[in-house]
Amino acid sequence: MDLTVEPPQSGDIGDGVATLPRTALSELGIESGDYVLLRGADDAAVAQVVPAADAAGTVRADELLRRTAGADVGDEVTVEAAAVESGEEITVAMPEDLDVEGNPALYFRDELIGRAVTEGQTVPVEVDEGTADGTRTRYVPVTITATEPAEAVVVRDWTKIRVSTTATADEISVDDGAGGALPTGVTYADVGGLDEELEQVREMIELPVRHPDLFGRLGVDPPKGVLLHGPPGTGKTLLARAVANETDAHLEVISGPAIVSKYYGESEERLREAFAEAAANAPAIVLIDDLDSIAGPRESGGDVEGRIVAQLLSLLDDLGDKRVVVVGATNRVDAIDPALRRPGRFDREIEIGVPDRAGREEILAIHTRGMPLADDVDLASLAERTHGYVGADLANLARESAMHALRRVRPDDGDAVDPATLAALEVTAEDVAAARQGTDPSALREVFVEVPDVEWSDVGGLEETKARLRETIQWPLEYPDAYQCVDLTPAKGVLLYGPPGTGKTLLAKAVANEAQSNFISIKGPELLDKYVGESEKGVRDIFEKARANAPAVVFFDEIDAIAAERGSGAGDAGVSERVVSQLLTELDGLEELE
Repeated sequence: MDLTVEPPQSGDIGDGVATLPRTALSELGIESGDYVLLRGADDAAVAQVVPAADAAGTVRADELLRRTAGADVGDEVTVEAAAVESGEEITVAMPEDLDVEGNPALYFRDELIGRAVTEGQTVPVEVDEGTADGTRTRYVPVTITATEPAEAVVVRDWTKIRVSTTATADEISVDDGAGGALPTGVTYADVGGLDEELEQVREMIELPVRHPDLFGRLGVDPPKGVLLHGPPGTGKTLLARAVANETDAHLEVISGPAIVSKYYGESEERLREAFAEAAANAPAIVLIDDLDSIAGPRESGGDVEGRIVAQLLSLLDDLGDKRVVVVGATNRVDAIDPALRRPGRFDREIEIGVPDRAGREEILAIHTRGMPLADDVDLASLAERTHGYVGADLANLARESAMHALRRVRPDDGDAVDPATLAALEVTAEDVAAARQGTDPSALREVFVEVPDVEWSDVGGLEETKARLRETIQWPLEYPDAYQCVDLTPAKGVLLYGPPGTGKTLLAKAVANEAQSNFISIKGPELLDKYVGESEKGVRDIFEKARANAPAVVFFDEIDAIAAERGSGAGDAGVSERVVSQLLTELDGLEELE
């Protein structure tokens, strides 16, 4: 059976499993837990089967399995049921400079028990290494150089393990990161929450790099460039690096500000050198990070910026059939010269936005896959409570959780950590909660945003008001399917009014907390600006950030300061009227609550 290779889910990396659709299992006559051979162009790898509700005609495998089978993402492999025997003896190649405390064979046997391997297969092994402070754990990809019998075998507790030291650290990639990432840099499995965007990027970059003949057959030029835009930290650079790594393409990285020089013509020369290096190592990808810093509109920029944009236009037009694709990354897409954004230069613009709940859970699983999590840590629940967090925020949240756990066992200066204490160290739900209190969505750091800790029980009285707020705000967020079923559109705004000190702000905080929403507090007068158009721009920016970090409660305190009755002649040169008009536009233009 021929199936197309897809990247694995984040939880299946390094486990030696292949995920197949249930229809494929039926056709092969196998069940979950059985073994299959993945035959690529050069070799074959053995994997244990895990069923999934994936599209027919696909198989998910991690980079180590793909590398052993000689297949890349998007290639076809032949999948067949494997007759796997118990292994009598296997030989493992270990880097000579790998310092393992104790008998390496015992380590490898414990790690490989129950795993199916073939000769030449690379597998990750969790190894405890001796250090000056005790021990540390890391993942080491090792190669199986021989098996007995010579076919695919399963390692049992009686299997004899031989360890050879013929391999060197240069031949076997070793990752020192605590995240357990396996061998050769960023892969598709390291990109979470961006399935649709990843598919578009692969279409625009992978096809021209790997299959340029397809475009020749259709009589069209391959895409020359793709522009990735979105908030900082969403994974634009990560996407480009993953595609370059998975396609074995040369990656030439240009940092926008780094190429600017004070000497006449040197900036353009640096651009030409980078493109020449990419063409000499084709197929290649040129990644221009922070593109907006060097490619702003020429009519509003200086002489240097104008020359850089002109040089970049010339280089893009000269790409032809050089098998070079240019990827631009920016968080200010409107600040880029329009000439770069037309077809033939950056052919497609792909927005890399803020991940949804499922995407956040996938990203959290990636960043915690090498972390010892306690049983009380619920990533699904954490994803529900991190609205507006981008990939970088979630990575920081995972890191801060680990740091909070480390503080519990942090030794005094010069003291070593007790090995038993280190072995029992876990990241608990308390660590995650403490880390979350100290982190906010990066997109909202310039406005006051929090998830309040006020509950309904903290609001005395006002029972009828609380009930109406639950119905108006909390229910649409908690029961969107019910509203959709009866075709009911939720209210878009609530006006709380009354004397000072009656609990209006407290009520708004309570409803935001109970609905697990971001809470953005805006003081009405602070939006007013002496420059024409700036007050309306402030309103637009607030609603734009709220939509990007939905669900969110936007609380306007003292709204009467900016939303006075129109036509009242307030003597403010029409600022209040324009702000009211902008508020009306934003309220009428809000997307339905999800």
